[in-house]
Amino acid sequence: MSGTGGTSGTGPAVRAGSAHPAGTRPTGAADGARGLRIVRLANFVTPSSGGLRTALRELGRGYLAAGHEPVLVVPGGTESDDHTAQGRVITVPGPELPGTGGYRVLAGRTRLRTLLEELAPDRLEVSDRTTLRWTGEWARRRRIPAVMVSHETADGVLRTWGVPGAFAERTADRLNRRSAWSYARIVCTTEWAEREFVRIGARNVVRAPLGVELDRCRPGRRSRVLRARYAEGADVLLLLCSRLSVEKRPGMALDALARLRGSGVRAALVVAGEGPLRAALIRRAREERLPVHFLGHVADREALADLQAAADICLAPGPAETFGLSALEALACGTPVVASASSALPEVVGDAGIAAHDRPEDFADAVRDLLARAEGPRRAAARARAELFGWDRAVAAFLTAHDAPTRVPGGPGVVA
Repeated sequence: MSGTGGTSGTGPAVRAGSAHPAGTRPTGAADGARGLRIVRLANFVTPSSGGLRTALRELGRGYLAAGHEPVLVVPGGTESDDHTAQGRVITVPGPELPGTGGYRVLAGRTRLRTLLEELAPDRLEVSDRTTLRWTGEWARRRRIPAVMVSHETADGVLRTWGVPGAFAERTADRLNRRSAWSYARIVCTTEWAEREFVRIGARNVVRAPLGVELDRCRPGRRSRVLRARYAEGADVLLLLCSRLSVEKRPGMALDALARLRGSGVRAALVVAGEGPLRAALIRRAREERLPVHFLGHVADREALADLQAAADICLAPGPAETFGLSALEALACGTPVVASASSALPEVVGDAGIAAHDRPEDFADAVRDLLARAEGPRRAAARARAELFGWDRAVAAFLTAHDAPTRVPGGPGVVA
C-alpha cells in the first residue's frame, strides 16, 4: 500500500504486491492478472446483528463481482465453511460474551493464526478494534497489506458505557496509536470517525463510505395499510431500527415518544431489533402506556424495507454511530431521520433529516420540525440523499484502500 505510514515514529506501510513467504500463495496471485484473496476477520456478528453484518455481506459481494476472492471468518456456535453469494464464509467456534445478547468473538489465537497461514491472504481486512489487533502485526511480519475498518469510535463507545470523558479520550488515544502502528491502513467510513485518528497524528487513515441497496430500499414500497397496522390510529408512526443495547441508546426513542404524546402529538413507535435491553424497554412501555410495537429482529430484509418505507420518521439515537446503515436504508425508502448530533449521522443524513442533541426534548422537537415540512418534499429529499451512497461506490472505495483493482481482467464482474 504505497504512500501510507503509521503514526509518528512508525515505519512505512507495506506496498501492494509484496512477496508472501515461500509456499504460502501461488505465483501470480497479486500481480493484477487475477483476483486477490481478501481475507476478512470480524467479531460481534450474529444472525440478528444489523449494520456490520450488512456491510460485510455487501462488500463481499462487491469484491467477488470485481473478480477477487473474498473469505470471511467470523465466530459462531458451531464450525462451518460455506461458499455463498458474498464469497467463502468460515465460522469458527467462539465464546459468547455475557450480557451482549449473543455476540461471540474469535478467541483462539493459535487456531486463528493457523487458519490464516492456511488461507494465505493477499490482503487482510479486520473489523474489530480490540481483540484482533494482533493480526495486524501478524500480517506486517509476512508483508501482507492489512487494513483495520473502524466501525465505531473507541472513545465514543467508552463514553456510552459511562467512562468519564477525559479518561475515555486518553484510553482511546492509546488504543488507536497501537492500531495505527499495527495496520498498513485504517479505513474510516466518515470524517467523524476519522477524527480520533487525526487527533493522534495517524498518517495511514483513508476514508471509504458504506452504501445502501437502492433497488431494495425505495419509496415505492410505502404501504398505507402497513402503516395503519402499526400506527393503530395515531397520526405519526416513528421507527427505531437498532440493536437494543446500551451504546445505541434505544431508550431515547421511548423518551421522545413520551414527550411528543405529552405535548399532544398522537404518535406511535415500532421497534425492529433485539438486544439485552429489550425486556426493560418492553416493561417501561407497558408501565407508561406508550404505544410501542416490539418486533424483535426482522430477518426478512424485504419486510424490513417495507417497514422502513411505511414509517413517517426514523429515529437514530446512538451517539457513537460512525455511519448508520439502518438510517441510510430509511432515507432510501423516503423516510427522513432524526439522528444524534453526537454521532456521524448528521454527516450522512445531511438536509434529509435533523440532528438533535441527546435530550428527549430535543429529539421530540426535531420530530415536530420534520413533520412541519410537506410530506412529498421531505420524502423526496430523503431518497435523493440516499442516492449518493450506492454500494458500487462503497466497494470501489474499499478496494482502493486495499490497493486492489476494481476490475480484474477475465473476472466475473466490474465495480463502477
